[in-house]
Amino acid sequence: MKYIILFLFVFSSVFNMVQGQANRPAENVVITSSRNKTRVSTNDNGELLINVSKKDARKFKANGSVRYSDFGARGDSKTDDIDAIAAAHAFANQHGLSVKADEGATYYIGGKDRTAVIQTDTDFGSADFIIDDTDVENRSAHVFLVSSNLQPFDLEGLSSLKRNQDKIDVSLPGPCLITVTNSQVRRYIRFGPNQNDGAPQTDIFIVDKEGNVDMDAPIIWDFDQITGITARPIDGTTLTITGGRFTTIANRAESRYTYYSRGLAIRRSNVIVDGLKHYVTGEGDHGAPYGGFINIRDCANVTVRNTILTGRKTYRTIGSAGVEVSMGSYDISLSRALNVTFENCSQTNDINDRTYWGIMGSNYCKNLVLDNCSFSRFDAHMGVANATIRNSILGHQGINAIGTGTFTLENSTIYAWHIVNLRSDYGSTWEGEFIIRNCVFVPSGYGSSTANLIGGSNSGQHDFGYTCYMPERIIIENLHIDDSDHPADYKGPAIFSNFNSKMTDDSYLEKFPYVITREVILRNVTTSSGRTLRISDNPFMFRDVKLIQKNQY
Repeated sequence: MKYIILFLFVFSSVFNMVQGQANRPAENVVITSSRNKTRVSTNDNGELLINVSKKDARKFKANGSVRYSDFGARGDSKTDDIDAIAAAHAFANQHGLSVKADEGATYYIGGKDRTAVIQTDTDFGSADFIIDDTDVENRSAHVFLVSSNLQPFDLEGLSSLKRNQDKIDVSLPGPCLITVTNSQVRRYIRFGPNQNDGAPQTDIFIVDKEGNVDMDAPIIWDFDQITGITARPIDGTTLTITGGRFTTIANRAESRYTYYSRGLAIRRSNVIVDGLKHYVTGEGDHGAPYGGFINIRDCANVTVRNTILTGRKTYRTIGSAGVEVSMGSYDISLSRALNVTFENCSQTNDINDRTYWGIMGSNYCKNLVLDNCSFSRFDAHMGVANATIRNSILGHQGINAIGTGTFTLENSTIYAWHIVNLRSDYGSTWEGEFIIRNCVFVPSGYGSSTANLIGGSNSGQHDFGYTCYMPERIIIENLHIDDSDHPADYKGPAIFSNFNSKMTDDSYLEKFPYVITREVILRNVTTSSGRTLRISDNPFMFRDVKLIQKNQY
């Protein structure tokens, strides 16, 4: 009797919005094929033992696919099916088969430390998945991990890089996503209640096999030295995940920054997620936050479309500065990802319900797009290079961003304090330009006597690890400000909020000078109140801004 034994060691990582965590083995699987019946079990070490009968193996290969029930999944909403689900994917990965959920099934997934690794097309179809987080062995373990069978590797021979460098002197097996760090330089030194000492300088970019950099996502930092550089080969085919209705029974842990993963992690380039639905139940008066049901990291060219997600309840804890803070909790998390698009996506709860945190957070990303989406928030923590929001509606947390390049907002409605808020905890910096076209802004300033288009603050006294900029140029075309619901002392809308209330004359000295916008171009900006758009409540700070108006209001 001949046995074919394959050991699969697949690694996963979790995107923690506050701090990174080391990779850990997600699966340790042994697959055998014998005359015995198909069976899935575990040993004392937690290894998943899969035996597939030769008859079944021939049938699965002939069909070109496997189902979860082929590996013993009950789909009865009570039996924990995670081992069977993981086994189906492991066998499919070995033989290049697609995976299909069983129609009408409801798969229960308990708290076992088991991750189903997806490397082939998967159709969750009309099946339901109940993910019970009330008793979890490993909160950092994703339920599903979309991974590549192409292994990352360290690059040798590069000692430095320059901003906007268009070629690196390497030869690669094919297109790769490059991640580079300089641990001797700290960036994003956070200010405020969640203050920290920053993070090592990090950049991501794509190169072809000759080392040519994709200049649609250029290198944004100078690297005088490189302490780490990794190449991740980009798969040449697209992996597609469709359907599925997932319901998370929320954790009941203490409200601390102990992020739960427990969702769908994508660590492979060229992936489409289409038609997924995610719901949340069981949230009480306390709980630990989530790092994203859809968690996209270290990859490029990912599209999520026709998908419904859920905002998480906001809980409070004590931040690093020793004061109480609201904890960010996310259904979408992005980190070190390029060319990610959300199309025709929405959330189950009211985008203006302030009891729920904003649905999205991101770090170190480039070329993010929201198209025809209805979300409570767009957010870039530690920078985004180029972002586009179009045909969309943003709710109570609005657009929060810092970064570089071009931020384009068009054909959208924003319900928030500002059209765009430049995050003050990272210096309210955007090195580039804003383009705002054909939009409606509905200020929600809690009875504030003013409404500001561009929000943020920077005292010039904190070192964020970089020079902070306001957008060099802001173009605003065909904007309507719906300020009809305003208090009696309403002053009318302003382009800029009061970024530094202490800077009222030339006597104020900045230790770290903040570079102010050079020009603002206005075309057809109207208000419901009839009030005129002003420069700011702090005209001194913006005295040198060139204001170009193409019409009367």
